[in-house]
Amino acid sequence: MALPHAKHLDVINVAPLGDQLPGTVSTSLIKTDRIQLLHMVLAPHQDQPMHHVADECTIHCLEGLVDVVMGAGVRQLRPGNVIVLPGGEQHALKARAESAVLVTLLLNGGDAGNQGGGGHRRDPDKNSPTMP
Repeated sequence: MALPHAKHLDVINVAPLGDQLPGTVSTSLIKTDRIQLLHMVLAPHQDQPMHHVADECTIHCLEGLVDVVMGAGVRQLRPGNVIVLPGGEQHALKARAESAVLVTLLLNGGDAGNQGGGGHRRDPDKNSPTMP
């Protein structure tokens, strides 16, 4: 699956999915040379292992309840909460309920760094991301 490349301003819907959230897979919504938006869906008790990206990133909780685990402690995100992580910050995500987050990655040469921008998708029957 090729990722859409923005050549003009497109409207992207990131509204909560509600009843449609279970079974929805994580996907890259858009990727340009400088930015990537990931709609990440996490099943209850699903963890994204500790990782980092090269530049700053944001994690915006759209629905559910997600813990962001960092060296400085744990920050809990509820719908509408956003956290900005500095570049290189090791972090993990832990879903406490069926959840969706919008991750915004700043890209350097088309890649966000360690495990961050490869267009991963999550199979709803598995607990880890898979490549498309």
